Amino acid sequence: MPRYLVQRTFPDGLHIHPANGGVERCQALVEQNADEGVTWLHSYVSDDERTTFCIYDAPTLEAIRRTARRNQLPVDQITPVTVLDPYFYT
Repeated sequence: MPRYLVQRTFPDGLHIHPANGGVERCQALVEQNADEGVTWLHSYVSDDERTTFCIYDAPTLEAIRRTARRNQLPVDQITPVTVLDPYFYT
């Protein structure tokens, strides 16, 4: 399955916290993504919570775009990526 890095900008901040419904929101995203065969692996969030870098496995770049629209999430850039593990060579 191809892997992608998705960069998103949230001008007002992401604000997904467990105590404020964040768990439920994330679970809903996972479920909606599954309809398109998209798997959200994890995300990195900037300290100011305005930029995220999300790692996805997905059948196509367009599948990620469709799930983003359904989930009402911005997409700044999608980059196909592969894993480079520094421990692979040891």
